[in-house]
Amino acid sequence: MGLISADNPWVFISGLLGNISSLVVFLAPLPTFIRVCKKKSTEGFQSIPYVVSLFSAMLWIYYAYVKTGAFLLITINSFGCVIETLYIALYITYAPKEARIFTLRILLLLDFGVFCAILLITHFLAKGSNRVQLLGWISVVFATSVFAAPLSIIRQVIRTKSVEFMPFYLSVMLTLSAIMWLLYGIFLKDLYIAIPNVLGFIFGMLQMVLHAVYRKHKTVSEDVKLPEHCVDVTNVSTVTDSDDHRVPETVSSSEPPQVHDHRTIGMTCKSQNYQRDQREKIMDSPNPNPNLLGTCEA
Repeated sequence: MGLISADNPWVFISGLLGNISSLVVFLAPLPTFIRVCKKKSTEGFQSIPYVVSLFSAMLWIYYAYVKTGAFLLITINSFGCVIETLYIALYITYAPKEARIFTLRILLLLDFGVFCAILLITHFLAKGSNRVQLLGWISVVFATSVFAAPLSIIRQVIRTKSVEFMPFYLSVMLTLSAIMWLLYGIFLKDLYIAIPNVLGFIFGMLQMVLHAVYRKHKTVSEDVKLPEHCVDVTNVSTVTDSDDHRVPETVSSSEPPQVHDHRTIGMTCKSQNYQRDQREKIMDSPNPNPNLLGTCEA
């Protein structure tokens, strides 16, 4: 079968545009992993989205192979398998020991164990069109879970009222990708390709609406929210309530400030002068007694 169908060229056009937009979506985490390589730390990122995305791409390749006639579905998901495998390899390289072990377990359980189980079940328990239907519904379930991943980002945007962690271009490409694959499924008359992309289109539009609502809000820095970066609340309130916005460095809140009066200073000076005169008289006497000097300070 040729890449361009003579009966419906829109299948190829929508599939090609879907490949291009999906390529951008697959490459979206690339700056994150470049930063991970530079800092040699995963900085608390989770590996589950990449493991699930790899599993979903593997399923779609298998589905397109069984169904036949969905070559453009194979091309983009083959690239997805390569890029997601690269992301997972980098994560395992720089992740802490516990996160590395957890990722390897999930990878072996889902991408190897579950995928092999699906291969065996669909091969031996389903034949012909029943195999396509069974595999199609399984692919729909996992594809829906991948599209539902942006829910955590949407929740964070609503909570912080900031779109700092949801780039606008990525929301646009996610929406465009969902539209193209939805059209691809419609033109190809494939319900299993169309269904998950309806959900992807809804999530993409929701992200664009949130951009319109919160785009003018100030950027929220995540460092301020972390407990290890929090400052003393007492000091913050002191700075806020003071007139000149400065906090004295040597004044303690538990001791009242010392008030110096000019009369007290004058009396202290006179007392010190009198004590000095008395010491001089004692030392000038024929038999000076050191015990009479006392322990007065000058």
